[in-house]
Amino acid sequence: MRQTKTGILLANLGTPDAPTPEAVKRYLKQFLSDRRVVDTSRLLWWPLLRGVILPLRSPR
Repeated sequence: MRQTKTGILLANLGTPDAPTPEAVKRYLKQFLSDRRVVDTSRLLWWPLLRGVILPLRSPR
């Protein structure tokens, strides 16, 4: 039986400019708007990002 190898890649994709809700919201908007990060239909993704994710995640 052939063994398979598993690898783990850790990457730093940036951080917000400051630990404030405004900076976190700005960072999440920029990061999650990148097509290389979220590869899905913009028609579905934008309402989810702006209507659910940004309002709920940035204040925390």
